[in-house]
Amino acid sequence: MLRIVAGLLLMSFAIAEVSAAPYPLDYWARRSAVSGVSLSPDGSQFALTRILERGGNPIIELYDSDNLDKEPIRIDSSPMEILPGVSWIDDDVFLFTARQQVRDQIEGFNQGVYDYKNAIYDTSKKKLGQIRQDYFRVEGLLPNKPNKILISTAEGIPDGMQAIAKTIRPRAYWEYDTKRNRKKLLMRGKISLGNIRFDRDGNAITALGFDAASDEFVYYWRPAGTKDWEEMYRIHEDSFESFSVSGQDPTAENHFFVIAHNGFDKAGIWSYDAKNKKFSDLIYRRNDVDVRGLVYHSNRLAKTDDVMGVSWCKDKCYREFFDPSEEALYRQLETLVPNAGRVSVSGRSFDGNTLIVANNSPRDPGTYFLIRNGKVSKISGRKPYLEHDQLAPVEYVEYKARDGQDIGGYVTIPRGEGPFPLIVMPHGGPFVEETVYYHDEWAQMLANNGYMVLQPQYRGSLKYGLEFYKSAFINGSEAGYAMQDDKDDGALHLVKTGLADPDRIAMFGWSYGGYAALIAASREDQIYQCAIAGAAVSDMRMQLNYYRYQLSGSQKISQLNYRDGAVNPIDVADKVNIPLLIVHGESDQRVPLEHFDKYTGALDRAGINYKKLVLEGADHFSSTLFYHHKMSLYENLLAFLADDCGLKSDSSSLAVSD
Repeated sequence: MLRIVAGLLLMSFAIAEVSAAPYPLDYWARRSAVSGVSLSPDGSQFALTRILERGGNPIIELYDSDNLDKEPIRIDSSPMEILPGVSWIDDDVFLFTARQQVRDQIEGFNQGVYDYKNAIYDTSKKKLGQIRQDYFRVEGLLPNKPNKILISTAEGIPDGMQAIAKTIRPRAYWEYDTKRNRKKLLMRGKISLGNIRFDRDGNAITALGFDAASDEFVYYWRPAGTKDWEEMYRIHEDSFESFSVSGQDPTAENHFFVIAHNGFDKAGIWSYDAKNKKFSDLIYRRNDVDVRGLVYHSNRLAKTDDVMGVSWCKDKCYREFFDPSEEALYRQLETLVPNAGRVSVSGRSFDGNTLIVANNSPRDPGTYFLIRNGKVSKISGRKPYLEHDQLAPVEYVEYKARDGQDIGGYVTIPRGEGPFPLIVMPHGGPFVEETVYYHDEWAQMLANNGYMVLQPQYRGSLKYGLEFYKSAFINGSEAGYAMQDDKDDGALHLVKTGLADPDRIAMFGWSYGGYAALIAASREDQIYQCAIAGAAVSDMRMQLNYYRYQLSGSQKISQLNYRDGAVNPIDVADKVNIPLLIVHGESDQRVPLEHFDKYTGALDRAGINYKKLVLEGADHFSSTLFYHHKMSLYENLLAFLADDCGLKSDSSSLAVSD
């Protein structure tokens, strides 16, 4: 590969003149113009999803890799909405999925409002067809079996096992003939043996099951050339330690690469001896953060599970390579891609000579490139109208909370000189990983309008070790207490450094972040001028009752401990002492609108003034918000910050279109 890449041509890119004027809100509200770029196995063509007009639905465009100027073939499924990304079956055939909203309101917790259909397109015949099999998932290609792919379908869940089924999702695995529209059963998964992984020939190799008698998760493997499952590892469901099989270790027979704690606070990569049921060699571990995952070979078609390195994230995401040729490839790609951030190979032909390369960073919403025959061609950006030099840099900061706990965070810094008005924007979850190596639309939109944004990695955030995670709940809930202090102390740290104006601080959050904003609005030792709560859990008791009996093991311990002892926003609604904007999606499946109704009712009874915004037809997650949802949200958000909070900066704007 090094010989091929060595002659690649560097394209020239014009640098736009930097402007002090913020972008129209319309630029931020648009959904990604291009996404889901996918390369055919032979590299001769690629498909992508494109939105041609603001507020429009995606279509599929099919391009000739040797002639990008040629008009693409376009596939539309209106009134259904095509989802980004296609799955190539062979050189000429790909699958895609479309959805259509069939209900305006959810009828139960986490119930969807969409129906889904799968379709198949033959590029050689220019023929589009629907697959009769509904609700399946493509598990992998079977390159040695023409016209065949590996799919799975959901299986029934035994009575009383709904909680475990969240981890062990029983599925039936099929060899699907795309030409005949028929499938052949390979194996039925079950709670005791599910989550089955297969190799490129359709042979099952590993599985995960649950032993109800001992309340343990059990990992299994199949020795080569056999059909017998052998146990390799057990872990009690209450354990917080991790163990996940990530690939085979080619250097040792019957060994697998696993991500595990193995008694340490930070998870690392180990070689695990499946035959003798024991950890072997420590491959890689850090003392500051967990290992994030393995780096696989850039050619996933030809070298499906070949492990090339390990990744971890802190101030940004890093790759540590075991293979010098793959490291050299990525280093060269970083020199070829303008404004290189997180550069990744999202597709590569079977022969290795054609690549789809994606770049993403805080100042690049995502840009795709084609490398073919020694030439680099820019395909498109996800949001090509947002220019690198007009987006804000992101810095990683570390500070101490008032109890001495070390906390990290990401600061998006607007143009100009501080002190800046500050928006504290905690992530949702709360038990998730947030690493701002990517373009964060909300943070960048706010920075573009003159606001500095802090995204604190408060206790309970993942990938900072077991103790940091458990500190949010293990000795009683810290929701509304120390977890809230972590956010406030981050704001005070930026005030102390001179970056933030102490008289212009607000909190804006979504989901758990919305919960945090409601708590901030009710705090007695107030440091905020206002709060904006989106999709907020306002009644912890009600939220927990939605799924209390769907939880099990360590998840049950963390969620119950965290929620049962937390400060409940609705109980302190009468203590709101700053301007408050409450936003909620009408069709929110995760935090139903009932939370919004109950909380605003409590505010009304307490005689507290507030502003509210209901997004008609909107779901919970920010990625599901459509153009009109975002326009309404951003207009109301900026107006509230400027007028009700008094945080208006010289850069703020309410321009809505170009």
